[in-house]
Amino acid sequence: MARQNQSAMSRALVRRETISAYLFLLPSLVFFVGFVIIPMMICIFNSFTDATMNAKTATSFVAFSNYQKLMGDATFLQALRNTFVIVLVSVPTVCAFSLWVSSAIYKLRGPVLSAFRCIFYLPVVTGSVAVTVVWKWMYNNYTGVFNYVLKDVLGVIDKNINWLGDERFALWCIILILFTTSVGQPIVLYVSALGNVDHSLVEAAQVDGATDFQVFWKIKWPQMMPTTLYILVITTINSFQCFALIQLLTSGGSGTNTVMYYIYYTAFKLTEQAGHFGYANAMGVVLAIFIAILSAVQFKLAKEK
Repeated sequence: MARQNQSAMSRALVRRETISAYLFLLPSLVFFVGFVIIPMMICIFNSFTDATMNAKTATSFVAFSNYQKLMGDATFLQALRNTFVIVLVSVPTVCAFSLWVSSAIYKLRGPVLSAFRCIFYLPVVTGSVAVTVVWKWMYNNYTGVFNYVLKDVLGVIDKNINWLGDERFALWCIILILFTTSVGQPIVLYVSALGNVDHSLVEAAQVDGATDFQVFWKIKWPQMMPTTLYILVITTINSFQCFALIQLLTSGGSGTNTVMYYIYYTAFKLTEQAGHFGYANAMGVVLAIFIAILSAVQFKLAKEK
């Protein structure tokens, strides 16, 4: 009888704690459903229509016409190619550089380590507009720092380069800015991950004669894999969603058009033309599918290691 009473009390306690937990989660859940799930469903529905931003225009169901149109849209395919170039270049370099820097500064202690983390994290918390204005001045065709150093100081170039107006350089200039603003958070995360490594295993390996590389590859790296996976996923998503830099620096010109900027341009700049809002939604769905596939591949590869 006593055991039955204890069991009933335990179930009541678990039920009470579960209800309390869901009540605490309710505000975030309402926000997530209202501002993520529902807009996502609306976006998917609109991708099968010729919807516009004009409320007076009737919306018709066009099935997969928008998706078929995407396959023949040269501008979209070019934007997709640029987006993949940004992802394939920025994601590995951000992860590798962050890991290298964090391994170097992790050995520091006290205020010095905090200072380095603050320096690298500063671009993350600085407004994107302010960062972009500084970089735009550095890239300036006449008074920019890069042209001054390369031409007047080093003598590497004979005449000023129009960094953001030349298709040979514009996209790489965007990637450089994206790189500098993306390494802060991974560095902080990697420093924390290095602090959570089981040092008894490291000391045992060093006693057995393992080199620094062997210790890192066989002991530290596997324990840092969850952090690496998280960094890969968020860096990939941020790279796919590169928009502010394009909007503020080139407005999609000079061969820097990306899928995110083309979605914005199609949905809001061409809003008076029939069907462009639904067409932009179709682009958003395609972009989400690519992000989901690439993230799933990263999860699978990380689990295999």
